[in-house]
Parts: sequence; C-alpha cells; structure tokens
Amino acid sequence: MTPTGKSGAQGRKASGTRFTRRSVLGMAAATAFARPSIAQNTRAKTLRFVPSANLTFLDPNTTAGVTATHARAVFDTLYGLDNELRPRPQMVEGHEVSGNGLIWTFKLREGLKFHDGEPVRGKDCTASIARWGKRDSFGIALMGVTDHMEAPDDRTFKIHLKHPMASMLDALGHSCVIPLAIMPERLAQTDPFKQMPEIIGSGPYRFLANEYVSGSKAAYARFEGYVPRNEPPEWTAGGKIANFDRIEWLVIPDAATASAAVKSGEVDWLEVVQPDLAPSLAKDPNLVVDSTNQFGLATLLAFNFQNPPFDNVKLRRAVRDAINQIQVDFVQAIVGDDPSIYRLCQSMFGGGLPGVIDKASPKLSLEASKKAVAESGYKGEKVVVLDSTDYSFLSSGARIGADLMTRLGMNVDVQSMDFGTILQRRNNMEPVEKGGWSVFCTGADVLSLANPGLNYYVRGWVGGYKNETVNNLIDQWLGANDPKQLQQLFEQIQNVSFDDVPMIPLGQFKLRQARRKDLQGVLRSSSATFWNVKRV
Repeated sequence: MTPTGKSGAQGRKASGTRFTRRSVLGMAAATAFARPSIAQNTRAKTLRFVPSANLTFLDPNTTAGVTATHARAVFDTLYGLDNELRPRPQMVEGHEVSGNGLIWTFKLREGLKFHDGEPVRGKDCTASIARWGKRDSFGIALMGVTDHMEAPDDRTFKIHLKHPMASMLDALGHSCVIPLAIMPERLAQTDPFKQMPEIIGSGPYRFLANEYVSGSKAAYARFEGYVPRNEPPEWTAGGKIANFDRIEWLVIPDAATASAAVKSGEVDWLEVVQPDLAPSLAKDPNLVVDSTNQFGLATLLAFNFQNPPFDNVKLRRAVRDAINQIQVDFVQAIVGDDPSIYRLCQSMFGGGLPGVIDKASPKLSLEASKKAVAESGYKGEKVVVLDSTDYSFLSSGARIGADLMTRLGMNVDVQSMDFGTILQRRNNMEPVEKGGWSVFCTGADVLSLANPGLNYYVRGWVGGYKNETVNNLIDQWLGANDPKQLQQLFEQIQNVSFDDVPMIPLGQFKLRQARRKDLQGVLRSSSATFWNVKRV
C-alpha cells in the first residue's frame, strides 16, 4: 500500500523514486533465486520466511513487531498463553504463593539450557525480569510493586511484593508488546535501552549471528539442546517442536517479487501479503492465504508530548475529533473496503475486547475542526511527521494524517525514513529544529492494548507521556480481585485516557499471510511462530 492509500499499479506508480529503488532490490532478489545453490535435501529441511520488514533490532526488549517474531524463535518464556489466552507454565514447573500474597516462588523445569551450553538458572530469570521490567508496560507495573527478587538456588527464584498483585501471571506470560524473554544474567545486565552484544536464548532455534545481514538475511538453526514440554502447542504455550534444521529470513522489499517467490516455491511463507495481491495468491492451489491472528492489529498516531505543539491537550483533542470522522479512510487504505477484516475503534483500548467501551467523539465538520485547532492555542509550530518507507500500512497512516492536519491549518513537514531509523529517531526528545519529531504512525497488536497492565500508551511510553491519575488507577487495577471493581477501574482509566489523548486510534485490521500448502502445523498467534511447523 502506498502513502496515498492507492493499490495495484496505480499505487506503485504514485510512489515515484521509492518504487524504482525497491524494483532494483526486487530484481536482485529474483536473480539470486534463479541460482540453484541449495541442494534439494537441504532445501526440504529449510524454512524460508519473508518477514513484514527488515529485522533491525535483534534485542528482544523492543516494541518492534518484527523483533517479537525473531524473539519467539530464539528465546523461551516463563509462561505462555493457551488458545483461551490463559497463562500456562512454560519454562517453570509451577509456582507457590504465600498466604499473604506477597511472596511468589517459581521452580524451573529440569534440563533447560542456553544456546551457549550454560544451564538456565534462577539468577538468569531475576536478571531478565529486572531488565524487561524497565521497558515493558506490564513489567514496569510489576517492578513498581516488587520489593526485591532472589534466586535461592539454580532452579528457584522468588519475587517479593510490597502488596499483592493478582495479575502476576498475566504479566509474566503475556505475548504482546515485549514478551518476557529469558536470557543469561551477563546479557540481562546490559543497559535495557541499548542492544545486547550477543543474542543468546534458550528457545527452540539458535540465532546465527555470522549469517545476519541487515536489509538482506537472517538465519536460525535448530537448537538440539532444547527440551520441549510434553504438551500440545497452543498460541505461545505447550510443546515447542523445531521440525526444521534451518530457518532463513529473506528481506524482499518489493511485494510483487515476494509474491512471485512464494508462488514458485522459492520461499515458503510471506508474513504479510499486500491487499491488492491477495486475490491472485488465494487462487493458487499450492498456497494458503489467511490470518492467524484472530484479534488483528491496531494502527494509531503517537505524539511527542515534551515539545510543542502536542504538549497541548486541547490540540490533541481537536486532532482526535477530526481524525475520528475519517477513520475508515485509514483502514481502507491498508486492507481495502472489505469490512470483515477491519473495524473502527474510538477507545484507548482494543475495540471488541472484554470490558472495552468505545467513546463517541463530536461529529464535527472540517471547518468546525479547523476552528477547534485555532482555539486550542496552536501558534503555527512545525509538525514533523515521521513516515515509514518500509511499512506500507504505517506510511499510509502517516500520509493521510499529515494531509488532514495540513487541511486543519497546521504547519506539517513529512520526513520519510525506514522504520528502523524511526525506532532510533523517536528517542530524540529535542525540539524539531534539533532533529526531534512531533508525531508518527505506528502499529500494535490489538491484544497489546487489551487492558491497563499491557497498554503502554496509557501508562506512558515513547514521547514522554505521563498521567499520574491514570497511573494511580492502574496500580489499583493491578491489585484488584473483584470483577465488579476491576471493571469500574477499567472504565475510569478509559475515560481519563480518552480525554487526555495519549494517542489517537486509527482503526483495527487483519493482515493476511501466504504460505505453501505443504506447511502444516501453523499456530494461531499474535505473530509468526516457527515451532510445530513442518513440511508434509
């Protein structure tokens, strides 16, 4: 999908020089495929996967979706989620809770090893939790109520709380935003805002650092030392069986080239299929085109709250109300006009999920919205919109949003770059004149917005957002057990957040993937999981 929301040949033509660059890369990829360099028996044991974007960040402690897919292969978790989204023991045998609810004791399974051959120890788990707890929203909440952690022996660790936290297992086992990846203590001691020097986990596949080329390729090998649980696999829980010797990620920026590759069998699996190409792929008898994420993705605008103009809540509300009138434009630019794969949402939480209530914004005309912007106190400050060149659905959202803000009388400057650069740029909180930014379009798994513990936008994330009222309500929600009280607190958090506008929801949608029909065992999950998948 192009930034203008057009599809097919028209959209690709409209993208100008960007299309020329991608075409060259695509032709290079096609030329590489033409060389039969891999023996047939090796090919049968290798899964070739085309990710949704370039794998720029290898450290699992980041919010990038493509990194989460990479991390699921390499790192294991203490708990996983079953098909009903209930936490289930994964690396642990189980846990015990003291009578007062303040001490949680966890016992690791026997035989757990890291990819460097070292055993997984309790101290690795506490160090991993501490590092993750500085980045993930639920982790931050957990660390806020944690007094201290300890590892009395190699297979045991304990979390001592200041006051009870009923949602402990939900925090340790959630699958969205930043899942808790267990890593060696020495790596967990890395600054959580810097990349680890090595990528070593204890999951079913090892990352092959010597084969990684950013923008081109990543590779993984089956970890022979992995001991899966003796349980059926579900979502992110259960037995994780690695059936392939190798997994190769191939970055193919041009969608048409990627589609041709999966049709010919040169690759096995496309994580994302462009909507205009989906009908053709669906007609191929050798392919399956579907969505394994039943909840889908959300797209939204994230603000810089530290600098003008979006440090002004009145302006944020004016833009929110204007955007809410054209939400359908954002989702249709991504997936077309099929209402079965998108929905509109006017809530800070995932629309359609339990406890979530959409809020009704005023029905304002463009002229009324322009007046609201003027009355907000906006003084013509430059609005720098970061546009992702390698995530088409983010680019379309950024461009549509920029166009609307321009029509509202705002001084908009669209700056295009790849998403990896955006991930780095968003940490720059300087004014726009010194390389800062104002707003960018991003995506999130709908489940990552599902409740106050998970939703890092309402608690405070990139952009310097903070609302003490919301954070106090979230702390109460974390400790509540009564369903009625939980829902009351949830609704209070929704109301305060919607009024303060920590972000603007643009809609929800499901992206289709395409894979060869001889791949069996693909699980439902938030992102691609490679365990249990086999070629038949």
